[in-house]
Amino acid sequence: MNLRAFLLRRAVDSRIWLGRLVFWGGAVGVGLLAVLFAELSTGLTHYFMRGARQFWWLPFLVTPLGGVLCVWLTRRYFVGSEGSGIPQTLVEIQRAQTVGHVEEKSAWRPLLSIRIIVGKILVGASAVGCGFSLGREGPTVQVGASLMNAIHHLLPAALRIQRSHLLVAGGAAGIAAAFNAPLAGVMFAIEEMSRGVEARMSGLIITAIVLAGVTAQAMKGGGGNYFGAVPIIAGEGDQLVAVALAILACGLSGGLFSRMMIEGAGDWRGALGDLRRKHPLVFVATCGLLVASLGAVTDGAVYGSGLEQTQALLEAEGHLPWYFAPAKFAATLAAYFSGLPGGIFAPSLAIGAGMGHTLASLLDQSAMPGMVLALCMAGFLAAATQAPMTSFLIVMEMVDGYDLVIALMVVTLLSSGISRLISAPLYATLARQMTGFPPSSSSPPGRAGSASQ
Repeated sequence: MNLRAFLLRRAVDSRIWLGRLVFWGGAVGVGLLAVLFAELSTGLTHYFMRGARQFWWLPFLVTPLGGVLCVWLTRRYFVGSEGSGIPQTLVEIQRAQTVGHVEEKSAWRPLLSIRIIVGKILVGASAVGCGFSLGREGPTVQVGASLMNAIHHLLPAALRIQRSHLLVAGGAAGIAAAFNAPLAGVMFAIEEMSRGVEARMSGLIITAIVLAGVTAQAMKGGGGNYFGAVPIIAGEGDQLVAVALAILACGLSGGLFSRMMIEGAGDWRGALGDLRRKHPLVFVATCGLLVASLGAVTDGAVYGSGLEQTQALLEAEGHLPWYFAPAKFAATLAAYFSGLPGGIFAPSLAIGAGMGHTLASLLDQSAMPGMVLALCMAGFLAAATQAPMTSFLIVMEMVDGYDLVIALMVVTLLSSGISRLISAPLYATLARQMTGFPPSSSSPPGRAGSASQ
């Protein structure tokens, strides 16, 4: 009897350890997928930019036609991969919390799957490679949650890991791996994915984030920040003026950006709305032509995620015209409205950097423009997403800017506060529009409306 109990206990322990290995493998997989997404997006963008510099007319063909192909592939094979992926992940987390408690009244097409991973990476990278102003960081949330969702049935019941917790861990690990910012991943899980983390869940999230982040660092050849080791020095004298202007400019513009995205996710009226509903491929081609036109005006600066332009500004190796920020603002909205897979994190940072570049010139901060750039990057991202602590940690971890900790916190918190006066929370509102239920409600989501955002 004792031998039987011993063998049974050993079998249970073996299944638990096997389940842990599966979970750890999933976290490592999130890191690998994040690196694959990044390398593919960067490579395709490089080829597009090289062609655009050689042939000015090339974007007017590649961007609209490439957008048409990407939207067709998305609608035909990868429904659910449209947009940033964060609202879709929030919807699936809420569904995982309610299914089983309340009977669903309608069929549900999963928004997290291996099919979504393939579409998000391949089509998302292709859209950026066609010049659309989209980022890969938000989509990596859906990729990470989809991979963790796929391994859920492989985990033994003895581990007692709820599916909703696993999705939060996967999404947070995706942010951590995409930005190479583990603390931001933890805060993103608390601030956006779960709105408060249970004690048991926190260890699960941190484990996934650490493994995904270490994997991404190892595949990229070591450590380093998202934008490299860019020292940011806090200036004296005009720092309070810079902080005040950054709060006001980022809060107002970021709130407007969020409001326009929410309005754009709904039903449009008039001729443009009819074009979008009845002829989506013509609509995305129109969006592509708009992005190509903005690219021609800015000498190609608005194309892609904005990573290269932001890094060049931070390293004081580039100069952009004052109208870069509003042009990037418009190009990002056009790309997002088209229904392509892609997010707004990197473009928002680029918009903020452009605003900071202009403010630094106005404030005569040419000796240390990085301070104003970092403040506006964090402020605009916080206002657009209304996730101030996540935005603060992303920028703090992306650059060597620990001298600016207090200023970054003040700018993100107050910019987000101003944004709330203009717009509802972006991702939670988009998730509610997709389901008809608020993400925090106990009611089950109904049929997903438009998963395009």
